[in-house]
Amino acid sequence: MTSQPGEPTLDPGATLRLIRDQQERARAATSPDGRALYGAWGLAWLVGYLCLYASTGPDGMPAGWAFMVFGGAILAGVVFTIVHSVRRTAGTRGPSARVGAMYGWSWMLGFVAFGLVLGGLERAGASGVVMALASNAFASLVVGLLYLGGAAAFQDSSLFVVGVWMLLVAAVATFVGLPTTYLVMALAGGGGFLVMVGVEQALRVRRRRAAALPAEPRGGR
Repeated sequence: MTSQPGEPTLDPGATLRLIRDQQERARAATSPDGRALYGAWGLAWLVGYLCLYASTGPDGMPAGWAFMVFGGAILAGVVFTIVHSVRRTAGTRGPSARVGAMYGWSWMLGFVAFGLVLGGLERAGASGVVMALASNAFASLVVGLLYLGGAAAFQDSSLFVVGVWMLLVAAVATFVGLPTTYLVMALAGGGGFLVMVGVEQALRVRRRRAAALPAEPRGGR
């Protein structure tokens, strides 16, 4: 069937790009916003761990109030992640909704298990230094592995990069010893999250600009 004079012709390239744009918008609308998650965890780790580092006394242990601030910051990060992930998929059905819900609740389950493991170590007679090093390492491991899982679930390479970085931070922070561990966690961990906020924003701006470019003219007669 040939088009009549004056009728718009369908550009296959433009049509495919429109389909890809719609798919990208749908994916972005239902997957967690990396900027929000990175910002929440960046602030939680930076504030919490800096308080632990700044309040460390001659015995190498932080003050009690610093642990309260740290615990509150981590709890706020977990709650924000659960609420954000569930809300992003609240209007969807099927696999997307299940993936979002399971990912959100995985954060709570991971940190519940984290607390129980620490309780078991304390009950077994672990020293204060061992408990401090283990708590930091386990926290980084939980966060890193959950980001790796999120990268696989939502096909987001930036989540994978952050997950790998958190695992490296866990290893380095354990080897440097106290109280430097807290400083590494604050700057490399929390600072790494905050850097990713800027990276994610730059990627989004780049994608929007690419989508706004006019379609290339087709070759032909």
